[in-house]
Amino acid sequence: MNAGILTGGGDCPGLNAVIRAVVKRGGQLGHTFVGIKDGWKGLIDNSLVELTKDAISGLLPRGGTILGTSRTNPFKKEGDLEKTLAGIKRLSLDCLVCIGGDDTLGVAAKLFDMGIATVGVPKTIDNDLSSTDFTFGFDTAVTIVTEALDRLHTTTEAHHRVMVVEVMGRHAGWIAVYGGLAGGADMILIPEEPFDVEEVAKVVRKRKGEGKNFSIIVAAEGAYPKEVGGVITKEKVLDAFGHVKLGGVGEFLAGEIEKRTGVETRYVVLGHLQRGGSPTAYDRVLATRYGVKAAELMHEKKFGRMAALQGNKIVDVPLKEAAGKAKTVDMEIYRIASVFFG
Repeated sequence: MNAGILTGGGDCPGLNAVIRAVVKRGGQLGHTFVGIKDGWKGLIDNSLVELTKDAISGLLPRGGTILGTSRTNPFKKEGDLEKTLAGIKRLSLDCLVCIGGDDTLGVAAKLFDMGIATVGVPKTIDNDLSSTDFTFGFDTAVTIVTEALDRLHTTTEAHHRVMVVEVMGRHAGWIAVYGGLAGGADMILIPEEPFDVEEVAKVVRKRKGEGKNFSIIVAAEGAYPKEVGGVITKEKVLDAFGHVKLGGVGEFLAGEIEKRTGVETRYVVLGHLQRGGSPTAYDRVLATRYGVKAAELMHEKKFGRMAALQGNKIVDVPLKEAAGKAKTVDMEIYRIASVFFG
């Protein structure tokens, strides 16, 4: 079987580990692979890279993706779907291994319904994909947030400031909750629970009254105040999948806290730092397990399926089941985090 591999959407630590595992296990099963550059765009533009044994050597600890990525949606622009299908035919691809989040896997599910053999691997640092307990890249992002909070604690305490730390999380606050809990945040704000600005200010005032002259507030980028009633953005431009670019809740909240409490308040946007660098040991292992499973699904012709982690087992689930519905934060975990607010 001749298969194509692509990585779509935002880059993520562990992508190269998946590519390595798919090619290694697939090769053992007698299959060949071609890398499609820059996600779905590579099929449209006929941009490819050879995936040989040498090409995957040394990929396990390497961040980013050797295939490149983009947020191209072949169903968005007129003519792109036809070019995508023509690319699959031209390359004589028997299967597409699609490594991505909700948008990339949503395209894979649609193509499967059209008769194209696809297999999915769940990738997103946000951990918001349904049907899997964890996505690779999430642990690395949480580790980066935790390290940042450890560093920010010392400077924030030294200057008696409030620090608002904005982290990624459009629809779900998994990174904020896990990173904030591990990093000792004094309050965590998530999209699932609209916040009251005055309640946040009360926490700061309460801590100051108890002699704690600093506070760390972690806010997911998709968190929003009840007063505003919607996400905060700096620009209204939509990407190819209809998503608005988020950003600004940290700046907004810092201004409000300082105005209401009189305590000097700064904000930090961790942004793409959360995506960069080498994957953690956990993500290397998880990505490898996903890649091996994807190759075996392809070999067994179990198309239209996605590798998933359920408990400690790697299983397969329908792509349709995984794509299209965001997995929001387990509120029991948020309740545990809230024990330490203030």
